[in-house]
Amino acid sequence: MLERLFQLEAHGTTVRKEIVAGITTFLTMAYIIVVNPSILSATGMDFGAVFVATCIAAAIGTLIMGLWANYPIALAPGMGLNAFFSFTVVGSMGYSWQVALGAVFLSGFIFFILSVVKIREWIINSIPMSLRFGISAGIGFFLGFIALKNAGIVVDNPATLVSMGEIKMAESLLFFGGFVLICALSFRRITGAVMIGILAITAVAMMMGMVEYDGLVSAPPSLAPTFMQLDIAGALNVGMISVVFAFLFVDLFDTSGTLIGAAQRGGLLDKDGKLPRLGRALMSDSVATMSGAALGTSTTTSYIESTAGISAGGRTGLTAAVVAVLFLACLVLSPIASIIPPYATAPALFYVAVLMASGLKLVDWDDITDAAPAIVTALTMPLTFSIANGIALGFITYAVIKALAGRWSDLNASVVTIAVVFVLKFMFLEVA
Repeated sequence: MLERLFQLEAHGTTVRKEIVAGITTFLTMAYIIVVNPSILSATGMDFGAVFVATCIAAAIGTLIMGLWANYPIALAPGMGLNAFFSFTVVGSMGYSWQVALGAVFLSGFIFFILSVVKIREWIINSIPMSLRFGISAGIGFFLGFIALKNAGIVVDNPATLVSMGEIKMAESLLFFGGFVLICALSFRRITGAVMIGILAITAVAMMMGMVEYDGLVSAPPSLAPTFMQLDIAGALNVGMISVVFAFLFVDLFDTSGTLIGAAQRGGLLDKDGKLPRLGRALMSDSVATMSGAALGTSTTTSYIESTAGISAGGRTGLTAAVVAVLFLACLVLSPIASIIPPYATAPALFYVAVLMASGLKLVDWDDITDAAPAIVTALTMPLTFSIANGIALGFITYAVIKALAGRWSDLNASVVTIAVVFVLKFMFLEVA
């Protein structure tokens, strides 16, 4: 049955290799089951319900990817987008989390339509590389800022906006310890480095009496507080256009980059360098986002951590199926997830920030018309506390600089159109 479903022999793999690969991938991304509820609960969403939604959404998306697209790619609520959901859409813009879930659903639906009509490639190919790198780095800086804030290292200051907090506090010291531990373990290629760091800091905090042990396993919390609570009608408000666009835009690049990167790592591209069954993979991602929104979590997307499993030998959807089963098994671990404090998950956020910021090395620094928009995009995301604003200002800056520099050949219809839409948004809609 497994051979018929996944064509193991044709892909040069075995059941044992696929199981090992699935376990490897899961361990590298398992941190999301504690980090995502921690971030989304800041909106007032029920922690336990978000924990369950995270596990189920990851399992559904990963299983669809494995069974339908037959790729060893795992999915889960995306880092960066969950922070944008909580701290910008709900926290800064003032929308309810129900409306934010509606925006996530709409972005997934649009992604699905784009995948069906096969114009995703045109959209991706028409977006300048410098903006792609700037967006990735900007999300990284955004996560890093949130991590420092959660650890008490960055605090508000009425005179300078921000300043350094009390770094001698136990929370700040534990954050630093967790971060260097994760980096060191990652350098040594220890599987599950991020999760080990989170659990290690939680254990130390427990020994110091900063958190209380509340058991190891229990029945899963109720999903009722978030299940089908999305407000699609509210998300259709004209002021939410940029939010839906930001969710869609980042998911497009996350998914495309992950699929291509993972496929190259595993030798899954065809002789023309293209990814077979790309449409199925993209639709799997979009269905996962819509399902996640219905369950009660932010955008569910493909994880680059899947390359860990591919490096361990995973080549088919059986790897993804194993990951899905492990996510479902985690449903009984809610007591562990609920006691992990913010300063224990902050090192994971900061580590992911470092990885995402590395994209700036690919910017052409000798061409100011490329470098400037990338930096505008990257810096305005954390400093305006909004991924959407960073994307908007990046597109506007790119279009204007290229036009004034006479570099008309670098512009295309989609970039100019997007830039004009964002200008109109800033002119006529409330900025947030």
